[in-house]
Amino acid sequence: MRALRWTVVAAAVLFGLSACGSADPASRAAAPLSLPPSTMSVGGHPQAPACPEPPQLSAPPQRVVTMDGGAAAILERLGVADRIVGTAAPDFFKAFTGEEAAKLAKIPVLDPGQGNAEAVIAAKPDLVVGISSYSFGGFDGTPTVDQLAKAGAKSLVACDTANGAVKDLSATTTFIQQTAKVFGVEQHGAELVAQITASIDKAKRAAATPVRVLALSTPPAPGQPVMAQGGTGLANGAITLAGGRNIAENAMQDFASLSAEEVVQRDPQAIVVISGFSPGSDDELLNSIRSSPVLAGTTAVRDGRFAVVPQSILLSPSVLNGDAVAKIAEALHK
Repeated sequence: MRALRWTVVAAAVLFGLSACGSADPASRAAAPLSLPPSTMSVGGHPQAPACPEPPQLSAPPQRVVTMDGGAAAILERLGVADRIVGTAAPDFFKAFTGEEAAKLAKIPVLDPGQGNAEAVIAAKPDLVVGISSYSFGGFDGTPTVDQLAKAGAKSLVACDTANGAVKDLSATTTFIQQTAKVFGVEQHGAELVAQITASIDKAKRAAATPVRVLALSTPPAPGQPVMAQGGTGLANGAITLAGGRNIAENAMQDFASLSAEEVVQRDPQAIVVISGFSPGSDDELLNSIRSSPVLAGTTAVRDGRFAVVPQSILLSPSVLNGDAVAKIAEALHK
């Protein structure tokens, strides 16, 4: 999976699907023993498990576990939330408001973290759905596709096999279409895709000269590489649609390790601060990045051009991906 991997961007904490409910591959890079050896790639950075093909079911599933609140929200919008017997990573619900937030809050929580295999299997699902292949054996303690199959459950995972840098959010709409087909609600799927496409079209900006953007979730530490979003993550698509150009786009992976000298040379004009991993507040995270000596000489810091965007709507398929594009576009073109 490329666009949909829970992108690595921080050595201290980055898909913590947030501080309480998720674990970030970047933080795992600092502690590789917490990831299964099969998921470790060159340099100690985590590699997503192989992404399975969408399941072929003889009938729509009746007992569904979602590995994260993002997947649960998609099912709610498709009108099949009544099939959900439990979810992990409910911190994704924080991005929602009003009546939708109230509906999502009623979904039983099997695991406040990233999805313990025992808890997931104990719920006896016939289908397990997740927006990242990391949730299927990539994070320590999560169930693998094979484990689920032996327990009688199929797996539906958001995957994207496109080559090259991600330039849009088609991975999101593709996953929604696949999910709608599995549940036999193709018309609802088409309507939801139309809604999300409209929200993205409304937010996106065309730019003759794209704004140079650095996207990261933790303040750079002096003398250490700057861990930023690379070109194959979904964030790169959102940045592109917002009228920006990710300065680490040429890194053909979900994350990029840049030296301080490279950051200064590429001189970002705006910084996307990815929240949801730090135990502190968004303001604390923003201030720590704004005051980083490594970034002090950049145009972004001098001009005070920042966008704070929750990881739950930026790094993976979400019904709120359009909101992520809008937040970035507002900062880039103010």
